[in-house]
Amino acid sequence: MENNFSNPDERNEEHIMTTPSTKEHYSTPQILVIDDEPRIRDACRIVLAEKGYDVEVAPDGEQGLLMIKERHFDIILVDLMLPSISGFDVLSEVRKLHPDTVVIVITGYATLEHSIEAMKKGAFDFIPKPFTPDQLRTVVHKSLQYTRALQDITDSKSRLGVMVNRLTDGVMTTDAKKSIVQANPSFLHMIGYHGEEVIGRHIDDIISNDEIKQSIDQALNIPPDTFTEITHEISITSTTGSDEKFYSASCAPFRGRTNDNLGTITVLHDVTSERKNAKMKSDFVSMVSHEIRSPMNSLLMQLKIISDGLAGDVTDKQKEILGRASDKILALNNLVTDLLDLSRIESGLIAHEKEQVDMSALLSEQLAFHSPYAGEKNIRIDLDLAGDLPSLFANRGNMEEVFSNLVTNAIKYSQNDSHITLSATRENDYLKVEVSDSGFGIGEEDLDKIFTRFFRVKDQNTRKIQGTGLGLSIVKSIIDSHHGKISVKSIPESGTTFTVLLPVSQN
Repeated sequence: MENNFSNPDERNEEHIMTTPSTKEHYSTPQILVIDDEPRIRDACRIVLAEKGYDVEVAPDGEQGLLMIKERHFDIILVDLMLPSISGFDVLSEVRKLHPDTVVIVITGYATLEHSIEAMKKGAFDFIPKPFTPDQLRTVVHKSLQYTRALQDITDSKSRLGVMVNRLTDGVMTTDAKKSIVQANPSFLHMIGYHGEEVIGRHIDDIISNDEIKQSIDQALNIPPDTFTEITHEISITSTTGSDEKFYSASCAPFRGRTNDNLGTITVLHDVTSERKNAKMKSDFVSMVSHEIRSPMNSLLMQLKIISDGLAGDVTDKQKEILGRASDKILALNNLVTDLLDLSRIESGLIAHEKEQVDMSALLSEQLAFHSPYAGEKNIRIDLDLAGDLPSLFANRGNMEEVFSNLVTNAIKYSQNDSHITLSATRENDYLKVEVSDSGFGIGEEDLDKIFTRFFRVKDQNTRKIQGTGLGLSIVKSIIDSHHGKISVKSIPESGTTFTVLLPVSQN
């Protein structure tokens, strides 16, 4: 029978077999030759030993099987026509004992029937008698590449399994039919399951939490041309009912080469401690804010009553003083509001439910909303959007707050009859949005402090501008929570540019 496998370039083979990194990574190949012809056994031993392989030989199938039971061989070359036990029987036993061993059939009687039968029993390749040393080296080298590829896959799978099992976060993957492919101990502990092996079982048999199961259903039904991560915060109570845990749960589909949904991956992150601490912090801030706001609002109302003359006549000078007092109290009220917003963002209590956000539409809306305010100072706002602007997987309300704050600041800190540019384009895997003005600018000594809480640039241009110094801190917190970045460049008396980079949704 003609050998259907072509010989590789001998020089390339020599290079592959002698690469230092390869020798360091793999152990010496273990090879067994089973043949009843002494000259075949001896020739194979000499040729393969010259390549640095560890070669053993056996004169028949019985001795060969004894050797196979005692140790593992990477490659076995076996003659089909052996006395007492045939090569086919040896092949069947090898598949039972060592499924990862590669078997090469040696035969002088290679027919189509033999080929089909040997392949059914798991043979990897043929080498017909008589064969040359080059043919032997070639077929063994090809088999060795195959075994090493299998070893690499096994090693990678083992490393991945160890890594996932040691994660403190719970991780579970399912196939498209919602059968469990992998679930690490942390995940099983978080859902309160401590039963039998879960691999291959349907999620309904293991998971009782409806939100997790609904997330998996939603992820599997996401269209192939869309990527959305389903996120929830769930609570799971222990079977005794005495211990309630809070988890941040995210579920996303994973897809094959044709973009079809192959299954899902669900991750649970224990946020119990953070939520309890955040709630205490939020309760405290809310209490303080309420206790401060209520008297301030009452005071503002009383001042307005006096200013409007409802409590008696007031002079113009008195109205001016009352107006300044009202402005200060209103600024303090805004400060309390900003503090509360910042506290909620940083504690994670503001739900970051994300969706695909059309940024072209959002930025256009910002232009329309702020144009009247800019018109009061005769400031022109130009909108420069790239035609292929991608959508963002983000919280719409947060994005509106970010760019509303930046545009408002650009208007406040610009002189009359100037202009502002709001531009956006795609830069690698990010959406890049710039808000540029030709206003007062920021000194180099203040640029590093611009995102610090309560910091405000104080100079002759800005001393009359009211603000809490928390706006940019809130903006940065929102952008950080979306895994983005904000930076600023400025030249005094020439203008300022804020640059926002936000990761683009990947399908």
